[in-house]
Amino acid sequence: MNKLFLKCSLFSIVLLACQNIEAQNADQNKEDISAYRVTPLKVHDLVHTKLEVSFDYGKRYLFGKEWITLKPHFYETDALTLDAKGMDFKEIAIIEGKKKTPLKYTYDNEQVFITLDRKYKSTEKYIIYIDYTAKPDELKAKGSVAITDAKGLYFINPDGKDDKPIQIWTQGETEASSAWFPTIDKPNQKTTAEIAMTVEAKYVSLSNGKLVSQKANKNGTRTDTWKMDVPHSPYLFMMAVGDFKIYKDSYNGKEVNYYLEPKYAPYAKQIFGKTPDMMKFYGKILGVEYPWVKYSQIVARDYVSGAMENTSATLHGEYVQKTERELLDDNQESTIAHELFHQWFGDYVTAESWSNLTMNESFATFGEVLWHGHDAGQDAEDRSRYEKLQNCLRSSKDGISPPLARFYYKDKEDMFDNISYSKGSIILYAAKNQMGDEAFFKSLNRYLTTNAYKSGESHQLRLAMEEVTGKDWSPYFNQWYYQGGNPILNVEYGYANGKATIAVKQTQASSVQTFSLPLKVDFYVNGTKIRKDILIDQREQNFSFDVPAQPTFTDLDPDKILVGQVIDNKKVADYLFQYKNVPSYYNRIEAIKYATKEKSHDSQLILLAGLEDQQDDLRVLSIKAIDLSDTQIKDAAIKTLLNIAKNDKKTSARAAAIIKLAGTGDASYKELMQESIKNQSYNVIAAGITGLSKYSAEESDKALSTLDEDTKKHVTLLIKRLSK
Repeated sequence: MNKLFLKCSLFSIVLLACQNIEAQNADQNKEDISAYRVTPLKVHDLVHTKLEVSFDYGKRYLFGKEWITLKPHFYETDALTLDAKGMDFKEIAIIEGKKKTPLKYTYDNEQVFITLDRKYKSTEKYIIYIDYTAKPDELKAKGSVAITDAKGLYFINPDGKDDKPIQIWTQGETEASSAWFPTIDKPNQKTTAEIAMTVEAKYVSLSNGKLVSQKANKNGTRTDTWKMDVPHSPYLFMMAVGDFKIYKDSYNGKEVNYYLEPKYAPYAKQIFGKTPDMMKFYGKILGVEYPWVKYSQIVARDYVSGAMENTSATLHGEYVQKTERELLDDNQESTIAHELFHQWFGDYVTAESWSNLTMNESFATFGEVLWHGHDAGQDAEDRSRYEKLQNCLRSSKDGISPPLARFYYKDKEDMFDNISYSKGSIILYAAKNQMGDEAFFKSLNRYLTTNAYKSGESHQLRLAMEEVTGKDWSPYFNQWYYQGGNPILNVEYGYANGKATIAVKQTQASSVQTFSLPLKVDFYVNGTKIRKDILIDQREQNFSFDVPAQPTFTDLDPDKILVGQVIDNKKVADYLFQYKNVPSYYNRIEAIKYATKEKSHDSQLILLAGLEDQQDDLRVLSIKAIDLSDTQIKDAAIKTLLNIAKNDKKTSARAAAIIKLAGTGDASYKELMQESIKNQSYNVIAAGITGLSKYSAEESDKALSTLDEDTKKHVTLLIKRLSK
């Protein structure tokens, strides 16, 4: 879609706002304001959607019958427009009791325009009946980077000719549910639902809500009826059909089920087993128990995205299902946590438009961060948060990036980026830090309960925060939600005449706003930490503080809540001090990253300490960068490297250490390579074979050839990655 979209109610106000935004964001300066247009207002409200569907595997068709209950939103009307992509219609009629009256309609292959039998008021509900055929494989659908296809309904290996399971599944986000049933395909619509799926009796099915009935048919099929008694958005409707094994778990008396291919069924608990604990944790912090009748997770082949938070039934891509051996190397716990948090933020309360996607994706990404902290401690939480910050900064040049709430996107798919996901999550985390945990989570509870089973936008979140705290949060939202960019701080630390000084320049592009940043500063003086508050709100500022002596180290923003970049004048001695004495995850990784580029002996001491870091990614960084040509460092490092190579619980660290030792050329480590090839971990085996090649290419090739086919396939892919 080439035109820009606006979601607003007052066109003139938004045009002015857009002009201001363009002045603040250089990447928008050349946009033609005439290309903007207003998203249509709500004319109708969905009330209930009843579907009866069956499938033609050969033709890749869905045969559907639909009874859709609607009512005018406010103004009376005698016309109805439904989204319906690439369908054939056999009949469209209005139902009154047992009477069915055909209706006139026109169709442009994207929408069906129906003339009702009379004018209806907002107090009147009516039922439209539609007999149709959906042809998703004949639909010319455009995807995006995040969601690579948009035909809504997918037949996987329907002819059974390929070496993969026969499956059917759906993908509704953003507006692709209307490729398999007519609806008003907008996120601010909510409807209860009943879906009756007729499937081959040998298969299982999954959909939203509760399985209320199963009826065996004489032709070898079975009709499964799934019912959602509470409203949710059309893009969150889902179906899946195939040969899945169901592992039954539970939480708080509700079904929690995991649908996997038979091969992976024995590992269901290892893959998804933390789900009930996640549900308990999220329900507790939000003050809203898991809101749906059940929670299922299913893994599909050839999925067009990472995962999708369909209401009560998340669909994952096949990368989530792993054997016990694969799980030794990696799991998808972050994805599982992310999609679960969506059941509150995205499903229970849904972004009212794609412009406000931050109300879904920022929160789900934030949920990942919180889970890691709860499950593995503050350091794991900070690691997750740091990763989100780096994603954010990678999507910014000279501090230029779009706002969280965007009313001027060219295509709704553009909203699925590091701004809506990563940047939004750390903006929420910064708000939590400023507000305090109790007030913050009480505000989230207020937002959720006030807007339950409805849609919401960022202004409603702000109002909930203001109602709870009594504080005006408009400046925070104006800065972080409605204006773009991020700060780049150039910082100089000094000391003179008993005063510690900090000189700060905001060096982001001139087109980017000047930020107001309330931060803390820790001065380490004579072994004591002195904390001060500062407010950076100008392009250039100087701060000075009376201190007993010259600080050994200054830690700007010790909580590391800044949604931006700091460029300072630290030397290697500062980084060595911060790694050992101010060891937040942020400070440790920044010290190690500095040491990987600076080859002094003190830098090697940072890396030497990093070999024993509690986080495996920092151990790996240190292993790869440490200079074993420095005899003193080598003597100190070898024992630790050997211990990591043989015993580390994280196979990524073991693999890195194995390859590092092989790189010394010391023949005494050849036995380690040979032993590693006998390991269960694919990472460790690949490292052993890669390491062995440094001694003997012939022996390495022979070792690879002796592996069973499944192991060889995994290891060969890993060896290619290791060689890059």
